[in-house]
Amino acid sequence: MAASGSVIALRQSEAKAAAEQLQAAVKRVSVYAQEAEGAELGELLILIREVGIDPLEAAFATGVRRFDKSGEYAADGALSVTAWLKWKCKLSGGAAAERVEIGKQLERLPKTEEAFARGHLGYQHVAVMARTAENLGAATVRGEEGNLLKAARSMDPGQFTTVVKSFEHRVDSAAALAETNRAYERRYLHIGEPQAGVVRIDGMLDAEGGATVRAALAGLMKPTKDDHRSHGQRCADALVEFCRRGPGSRRDSSGPRPQLVIHASLGTLAGIAGAPAAELEGGGTVPAETVQRYACDSAIVRMTGRTELEHELNHATRTLPASTRRALEARDRRCVWPGCGRPADWCDGHHLVWWTRGGETALPNLALLCRPHHRLVHEGGWSLQRKGNGWHAAPLDKIPVRRFSRRE
Repeated sequence: MAASGSVIALRQSEAKAAAEQLQAAVKRVSVYAQEAEGAELGELLILIREVGIDPLEAAFATGVRRFDKSGEYAADGALSVTAWLKWKCKLSGGAAAERVEIGKQLERLPKTEEAFARGHLGYQHVAVMARTAENLGAATVRGEEGNLLKAARSMDPGQFTTVVKSFEHRVDSAAALAETNRAYERRYLHIGEPQAGVVRIDGMLDAEGGATVRAALAGLMKPTKDDHRSHGQRCADALVEFCRRGPGSRRDSSGPRPQLVIHASLGTLAGIAGAPAAELEGGGTVPAETVQRYACDSAIVRMTGRTELEHELNHATRTLPASTRRALEARDRRCVWPGCGRPADWCDGHHLVWWTRGGETALPNLALLCRPHHRLVHEGGWSLQRKGNGWHAAPLDKIPVRRFSRRE
C-alpha cells in the first residue's frame, strides 16, 4: 500500500526509529544554529550540508528510484512518480523531474552515488553529472567519472559545469552544438505591466547571451563608497543605466538618450496639490516629484492644443543644453553628493532651484547628481546646498508619512 497523509506511516520499526532519530537530530541542529556564532557557526553550516542535506538527498534519490520501479505511486491515484513527488513531497515539477532523473543515473554511476552519499559531493554537482549521463550515456561518463569527481570536489557548480560541458564537447561535438541551439531557441524576455508601482522582468538567455549582458553591466554594477544597495539592486540599476544611455550617447553624456515619454499637466509639473499623476507612455503612472526630477535634465514639449506628438517631439527643447552639460561636467567631474563620487556619465544635471519652480539653467544653479541621489532630492525630500567649496545634503522631512487604514 502506498504511503498517504501528511505523516508517512512507516511499518517497519527500524525505519520508524531512524526517522525519529533524524527528527531529534534536526531539532538539536536547529537549536545550535540559533546559538552558534562566528567560525563555529560557519563550520556548522558546512556540516549541515556535508553530513545532513547532501547525504539525505542521496538517500532520497535512491528511494525515488525504487519507488518509481515499484509503481506504488499509482495506489494514490498519481499518474507518475513525478506527479506523486509534486503532490506528496511538495516539490515543483522541475525539482521532482530532476530528482527522478538523478535517481535513475546514480544507479549507473556508482562512484558518483558513493561520493554523494558520503557528503563529498553537493547536490548541484550531482545534478550536472546526471544531465551529462543523460546526454552522453552513463557508460561514456563512467569512463571519465573519476576525473570529473576530482574536479567537482574542488570547484563550485558553475565552474564544474564548464568542465563537464567541455567534456561533452570532446565526446560528441554535434550533440553539444544541438544542445546550444536548443538553448538559444528557449530565449525570451517578458516585461510585465506596472502593478503597485513595480514592473516585473523575467526571461531566459542562452549562455552567450547571458555572458554578453553580464559583461555589458559589469562596469555599472561596481559598488561605490558607502554603497548600501544589495547585489540585486545594483544589477537592476545597472540595467536601467545601460538602457538609459542609448546607442547614440556621447561620452560627455549630452548625446541622445532613449525617449521616455511622460504626459503631465502643468499642475503636476508644478507640484500643485490636487493635480493628477503623470502617465508613462509605456503604461503606469508616476508622482509629481518624479516628473520634476526628469524636468531637471530632459526634453520638454509644451502642448497647448491637439496635435501630433511625434511632430512636437521634433521641436522639443532641452532643459539642459549640450553646451551647458559639457561645462557642468568639466566643473563637477562627478556626482557632488557628499561621499559619492559616481562618474559624470552616471549623472543628471540637477537644478538647485528646481526648473519647475523657475530655477535658471545656468552653472551657479546646477549640480551633477547620480541617478539615485537625484531621486533622493526629488522623491526623497532631501536638500542639496553648496557650502563654500563643498556640498551639504540634509533630509527635510518634507514628505509626510501616510498612515493607511483598512476600509471596511
